[in-house]
Amino acid sequence: MKQILFTGGSGKAGRHVVQYLVERGYHVLNIDQKPLDNPKVRTLITDITDAGQLFNAFSSYTGLHEFDPDLRPNKIDAVVHFAAIPRVMIVPDNETYRINVMGTYNVLDAATKLGIPKVIIASSETTYGVVFANTPREPDYFPLDEEYPVDPMDSYALSKICNERTARAFSLRNNSDIYALRIGNVVEPSEYELFPGWFAKPDFRKKIAWSYIDARDLGEIVRLGIETDGLGYQVFNAANDHTSSDLPTAELLRRYYPNVPVRAELGEFEGLLSNKKVREKLGFKEKHNWRNYVKV
Repeated sequence: MKQILFTGGSGKAGRHVVQYLVERGYHVLNIDQKPLDNPKVRTLITDITDAGQLFNAFSSYTGLHEFDPDLRPNKIDAVVHFAAIPRVMIVPDNETYRINVMGTYNVLDAATKLGIPKVIIASSETTYGVVFANTPREPDYFPLDEEYPVDPMDSYALSKICNERTARAFSLRNNSDIYALRIGNVVEPSEYELFPGWFAKPDFRKKIAWSYIDARDLGEIVRLGIETDGLGYQVFNAANDHTSSDLPTAELLRRYYPNVPVRAELGEFEGLLSNKKVREKLGFKEKHNWRNYVKV
Protein backbone atom coordinates (compact mmCIF):
# COMPACT_ATOMS: atom_id res chain seq x y z
CA MET A 1 0.00 0.00 0.00
CA LYS A 2 1.63 3.25 -1.14
CA GLN A 3 1.59 6.10 1.36
CA ILE A 4 0.40 9.39 -0.13
CA LEU A 5 0.35 12.86 1.40
CA PHE A 6 -2.42 14.85 -0.27
CA THR A 7 -2.74 18.59 0.34
CA GLY A 8 -6.14 20.09 -0.39
CA GLY A 9 -8.02 16.82 -0.34
CA SER A 10 -11.12 18.50 1.08
CA GLY A 11 -11.63 20.69 -2.00
CA LYS A 12 -13.83 20.08 -5.03
CA ALA A 13 -11.24 18.24 -7.10
CA GLY A 14 -9.28 16.89 -4.16
CA ARG A 15 -12.06 14.90 -2.52
CA HIS A 16 -12.77 13.00 -5.73
CA VAL A 17 -9.11 12.31 -6.45
CA VAL A 18 -8.53 11.16 -2.86
CA GLN A 19 -11.47 8.77 -3.09
CA TYR A 20 -10.22 7.49 -6.45
CA LEU A 21 -6.80 6.73 -4.96
CA VAL A 22 -8.24 5.08 -1.85
CA GLU A 23 -10.42 2.82 -3.99
CA ARG A 24 -7.28 1.68 -5.78
CA GLY A 25 -5.40 0.69 -2.68
CA TYR A 26 -3.47 3.82 -1.73
CA HIS A 27 -3.28 5.06 1.84
CA VAL A 28 -3.86 8.81 1.94
CA LEU A 29 -3.31 11.41 4.64
CA ASN A 30 -5.24 14.57 3.82
CA ILE A 31 -3.48 17.83 4.72
CA ASP A 32 -5.99 20.65 4.71
CA GLN A 33 -7.58 23.36 6.84
CA LYS A 34 -11.00 21.73 6.57
CA PRO A 35 -11.84 18.10 7.45
CA LEU A 36 -12.65 15.65 4.68
CA ASP A 37 -15.83 13.63 5.13
CA ASN A 38 -14.24 10.29 4.28
CA PRO A 39 -14.00 7.55 6.93
CA LYS A 40 -10.96 6.01 5.23
CA VAL A 41 -8.91 9.21 5.27
CA ARG A 42 -7.67 11.25 8.21
CA THR A 43 -7.28 15.00 7.84
CA LEU A 44 -4.36 16.72 9.53
CA ILE A 45 -5.32 20.37 9.95
CA THR A 46 -2.34 22.30 8.60
CA ASP A 47 -1.52 25.77 7.28
CA ILE A 48 0.67 25.09 4.25
CA THR A 49 2.02 28.66 4.30
CA ASP A 50 3.63 27.90 7.67
CA ALA A 51 6.83 26.03 6.79
CA GLY A 52 7.19 24.57 10.27
CA GLN A 53 3.65 23.18 10.30
CA LEU A 54 4.03 21.78 6.81
CA PHE A 55 7.38 20.10 7.51
CA ASN A 56 5.97 18.57 10.68
CA ALA A 57 2.86 17.35 8.83
CA PHE A 58 4.99 15.71 6.15
CA SER A 59 6.97 13.82 8.77
CA SER A 60 3.96 12.70 10.83
CA TYR A 61 2.23 9.37 11.29
CA THR A 62 -0.27 8.83 8.46
CA GLY A 63 -2.62 6.28 10.04
CA LEU A 64 -6.25 6.78 10.95
CA HIS A 65 -6.39 6.58 14.73
CA GLU A 66 -4.41 7.80 17.72
CA PHE A 67 -4.89 4.39 19.38
CA ASP A 68 -3.25 2.46 16.53
CA PRO A 69 -0.58 0.06 17.86
CA ASP A 70 2.32 1.78 16.05
CA LEU A 71 2.35 5.57 15.70
CA ARG A 72 5.76 5.90 14.09
CA PRO A 73 5.87 7.95 10.85
CA ASN A 74 5.52 6.00 7.62
CA LYS A 75 7.77 6.16 4.58
CA ILE A 76 6.02 8.45 2.09
CA ASP A 77 5.91 7.41 -1.56
CA ALA A 78 4.47 10.58 -3.09
CA VAL A 79 3.00 14.00 -2.38
CA VAL A 80 -0.01 15.28 -4.33
CA HIS A 81 -0.35 19.02 -3.83
CA PHE A 82 -3.78 20.49 -4.62
CA ALA A 83 -4.14 22.96 -1.72
CA ALA A 84 -4.56 26.52 -3.00
CA ILE A 85 -6.84 29.48 -3.34
CA PRO A 86 -8.68 28.03 -6.38
CA ARG A 87 -9.36 31.15 -8.44
CA VAL A 88 -9.41 34.94 -8.43
CA MET A 89 -11.96 37.04 -6.52
CA ILE A 90 -12.11 34.86 -3.39
CA VAL A 91 -9.47 36.75 -1.40
CA PRO A 92 -7.46 39.84 -2.42
CA ASP A 93 -5.11 39.22 -5.33
CA ASN A 94 -1.93 39.56 -3.29
CA GLU A 95 -3.25 37.01 -0.80
CA THR A 96 -4.04 34.57 -3.61
CA TYR A 97 -0.47 34.94 -4.83
CA ARG A 98 1.08 34.68 -1.36
CA ILE A 99 -0.80 31.57 -0.29
CA ASN A 100 -0.38 29.72 -3.57
CA VAL A 101 3.29 30.54 -4.06
CA MET A 102 4.54 30.17 -0.50
CA GLY A 103 2.39 27.09 0.09
CA THR A 104 3.83 25.36 -2.94
CA TYR A 105 7.39 26.36 -2.05
CA ASN A 106 6.94 24.88 1.41
CA VAL A 107 5.49 21.66 -0.01
CA LEU A 108 8.37 21.20 -2.45
CA ASP A 109 10.98 22.17 0.11
CA ALA A 110 9.68 19.72 2.72
CA ALA A 111 9.27 16.90 0.21
CA THR A 112 12.82 17.40 -1.07
CA LYS A 113 14.43 17.58 2.37
CA LEU A 114 12.50 14.53 3.59
CA GLY A 115 13.54 12.50 0.53
CA ILE A 116 10.04 11.96 -0.87
CA PRO A 117 10.70 10.76 -4.43
CA LYS A 118 7.58 11.98 -6.25
CA VAL A 119 5.56 15.22 -6.13
CA ILE A 120 2.56 16.05 -8.28
CA ILE A 121 1.35 19.66 -8.12
CA ALA A 122 -1.85 21.22 -9.40
CA SER A 123 -1.22 23.92 -11.96
CA SER A 124 -4.01 25.32 -14.12
CA GLU A 125 -5.38 25.95 -17.58
CA THR A 126 -5.46 29.61 -16.59
CA THR A 127 -1.70 29.80 -17.19
CA TYR A 128 -2.48 30.21 -20.91
CA GLY A 129 -3.59 33.75 -20.11
CA VAL A 130 -7.11 33.84 -21.51
CA VAL A 131 -9.36 32.80 -18.62
CA PHE A 132 -8.87 35.66 -16.15
CA ALA A 133 -7.59 38.33 -18.53
CA ASN A 134 -8.84 41.82 -17.71
CA THR A 135 -10.46 42.16 -21.13
CA PRO A 136 -11.28 39.58 -23.85
CA ARG A 137 -8.09 38.04 -25.14
CA GLU A 138 -7.24 35.52 -27.82
CA PRO A 139 -4.57 32.84 -27.51
CA ASP A 140 -1.60 32.76 -29.85
CA TYR A 141 -2.70 29.44 -31.33
CA PHE A 142 -4.75 26.29 -30.85
CA PRO A 143 -4.62 23.65 -29.56
CA LEU A 144 -3.14 24.87 -26.29
CA ASP A 145 -0.19 22.62 -25.53
CA GLU A 146 2.55 22.47 -22.93
CA GLU A 147 5.00 24.33 -25.21
CA TYR A 148 2.75 27.40 -25.36
CA PRO A 149 4.44 30.67 -24.24
CA VAL A 150 2.30 31.20 -21.16
CA ASP A 151 1.75 34.87 -20.30
CA PRO A 152 -1.18 35.53 -17.95
CA MET A 153 -1.88 38.83 -16.25
CA ASP A 154 -3.90 37.70 -13.20
CA SER A 155 -2.60 36.82 -9.74
CA TYR A 156 -3.96 33.26 -9.73
CA ALA A 157 -2.44 32.11 -13.01
CA LEU A 158 0.76 34.00 -12.23
CA SER A 159 1.03 32.07 -8.97
CA LYS A 160 0.66 28.81 -10.89
CA ILE A 161 3.44 29.74 -13.33
CA CYS A 162 5.66 30.66 -10.41
CA ASN A 163 4.85 27.26 -8.89
CA GLU A 164 5.81 25.51 -12.12
CA ARG A 165 9.16 27.28 -12.16
CA THR A 166 9.69 26.48 -8.49
CA ALA A 167 8.92 22.83 -9.17
CA ARG A 168 11.47 22.77 -11.96
CA ALA A 169 14.10 24.28 -9.66
CA PHE A 170 13.51 21.65 -6.97
CA SER A 171 13.57 18.87 -9.54
CA LEU A 172 16.97 20.10 -10.74
CA ARG A 173 18.36 20.09 -7.21
CA ASN A 174 18.19 16.32 -6.80
CA ASN A 175 16.98 15.00 -10.17
CA SER A 176 13.57 14.12 -8.71
CA ASP A 177 10.24 13.54 -10.43
CA ILE A 178 7.91 16.52 -10.11
CA TYR A 179 4.91 16.69 -12.43
CA ALA A 180 2.75 19.81 -12.77
CA LEU A 181 -0.81 19.24 -13.99
CA ARG A 182 -2.47 22.12 -15.83
CA ILE A 183 -5.95 21.10 -14.80
CA GLY A 184 -8.96 22.05 -16.90
CA ASN A 185 -12.40 22.88 -15.53
CA VAL A 186 -13.17 20.04 -13.10
CA VAL A 187 -16.58 18.43 -13.59
CA GLU A 188 -18.01 16.34 -10.77
CA PRO A 189 -20.35 13.44 -11.62
CA SER A 190 -23.31 15.48 -10.35
CA GLU A 191 -22.50 18.39 -12.65
CA TYR A 192 -23.34 16.74 -15.95
CA GLU A 193 -26.81 18.18 -15.49
CA LEU A 194 -25.24 21.58 -16.27
CA PHE A 195 -24.21 20.62 -19.80
CA PRO A 196 -27.55 21.36 -21.55
CA GLY A 197 -27.37 24.92 -20.22
CA TRP A 198 -23.82 25.20 -21.54
CA PHE A 199 -24.95 23.92 -24.93
CA ALA A 200 -27.60 26.66 -25.06
CA LYS A 201 -24.96 29.35 -24.45
CA PRO A 202 -21.75 28.10 -26.08
CA ASP A 203 -20.00 31.45 -25.64
CA PHE A 204 -20.20 31.02 -21.84
CA ARG A 205 -17.22 28.63 -21.85
CA LYS A 206 -15.23 30.39 -24.55
CA LYS A 207 -12.61 31.67 -22.08
CA ILE A 208 -11.69 28.13 -21.02
CA ALA A 209 -11.69 26.92 -24.64
CA TRP A 210 -14.59 24.63 -23.67
CA SER A 211 -12.19 22.37 -21.78
CA TYR A 212 -13.12 20.08 -18.91
CA ILE A 213 -11.76 17.18 -16.91
CA ASP A 214 -14.01 14.65 -15.23
CA ALA A 215 -12.98 14.46 -11.56
CA ARG A 216 -12.54 10.68 -11.85
CA ASP A 217 -10.39 10.98 -14.96
CA LEU A 218 -8.32 13.51 -13.05
CA GLY A 219 -7.91 10.84 -10.39
CA GLU A 220 -6.60 8.48 -13.04
CA ILE A 221 -4.10 11.05 -14.28
CA VAL A 222 -2.84 11.53 -10.73
CA ARG A 223 -2.59 7.76 -10.23
CA LEU A 224 -0.63 7.41 -13.45
CA GLY A 225 1.67 10.20 -12.33
CA ILE A 226 2.33 8.42 -9.06
CA GLU A 227 3.10 5.17 -10.86
CA THR A 228 5.22 6.61 -13.70
CA ASP A 229 8.82 7.20 -12.64
CA GLY A 230 11.88 8.72 -14.24
CA LEU A 231 10.42 11.65 -16.18
CA GLY A 232 12.07 14.37 -14.11
CA TYR A 233 10.22 17.67 -14.26
CA GLN A 234 7.18 17.65 -16.52
CA VAL A 235 4.11 19.77 -17.26
CA PHE A 236 0.96 17.98 -18.39
CA ASN A 237 -2.40 19.34 -19.46
CA ALA A 238 -5.11 17.45 -17.56
CA ALA A 239 -8.16 17.49 -19.80
CA ASN A 240 -10.63 15.11 -21.38
CA ASP A 241 -10.41 14.21 -25.05
CA HIS A 242 -13.30 16.36 -26.29
CA THR A 243 -14.64 19.85 -25.65
CA SER A 244 -17.59 20.36 -23.32
CA SER A 245 -19.70 21.65 -26.22
CA ASP A 246 -22.12 19.79 -28.48
CA LEU A 247 -20.85 21.85 -31.43
CA PRO A 248 -18.02 20.52 -33.60
CA THR A 249 -14.64 21.98 -32.75
CA ALA A 250 -14.32 23.56 -36.20
CA GLU A 251 -17.61 25.37 -35.65
CA LEU A 252 -16.51 26.69 -32.26
CA LEU A 253 -13.34 28.05 -33.83
CA ARG A 254 -15.21 29.58 -36.75
CA ARG A 255 -17.70 31.36 -34.51
CA TYR A 256 -15.55 32.47 -31.61
CA TYR A 257 -11.87 32.37 -32.59
CA PRO A 258 -11.77 32.88 -36.37
CA ASN A 259 -8.42 34.69 -36.29
CA VAL A 260 -6.50 32.24 -34.09
CA PRO A 261 -4.09 29.95 -35.99
CA VAL A 262 -4.68 26.20 -35.66
CA ARG A 263 -1.40 24.28 -35.62
CA ALA A 264 -2.67 20.71 -35.63
CA GLU A 265 -5.29 18.65 -37.36
CA LEU A 266 -8.20 18.29 -34.96
CA GLY A 267 -10.86 15.62 -34.66
CA GLU A 268 -14.54 16.49 -35.00
CA PHE A 269 -15.03 17.25 -31.30
CA GLU A 270 -11.41 17.24 -30.13
CA GLY A 271 -10.51 19.41 -27.18
CA LEU A 272 -8.61 22.66 -27.62
CA LEU A 273 -6.68 22.10 -24.37
CA SER A 274 -4.50 19.34 -25.75
CA ASN A 275 -4.13 16.17 -23.70
CA LYS A 276 -1.83 14.53 -26.24
CA LYS A 277 1.22 14.64 -23.95
CA VAL A 278 -0.51 13.07 -20.94
CA ARG A 279 -1.83 10.31 -23.20
CA GLU A 280 1.57 9.63 -24.72
CA LYS A 281 3.79 10.04 -21.63
CA LEU A 282 1.54 8.69 -18.87
CA GLY A 283 -0.75 6.43 -20.92
CA PHE A 284 -3.94 8.27 -19.95
CA LYS A 285 -7.18 6.98 -21.50
CA GLU A 286 -10.35 8.81 -20.57
CA LYS A 287 -13.28 6.81 -19.21
CA HIS A 288 -15.77 9.59 -18.58
CA ASN A 289 -16.61 11.43 -21.77
CA TRP A 290 -19.62 13.67 -21.17
CA ARG A 291 -21.56 11.86 -23.89
CA ASN A 292 -21.80 8.90 -21.53
CA TYR A 293 -24.01 10.98 -19.23
CA VAL A 294 -25.71 13.70 -21.30
CA LYS A 295 -28.30 13.23 -24.01
CA VAL A 296 -27.79 15.46 -27.04
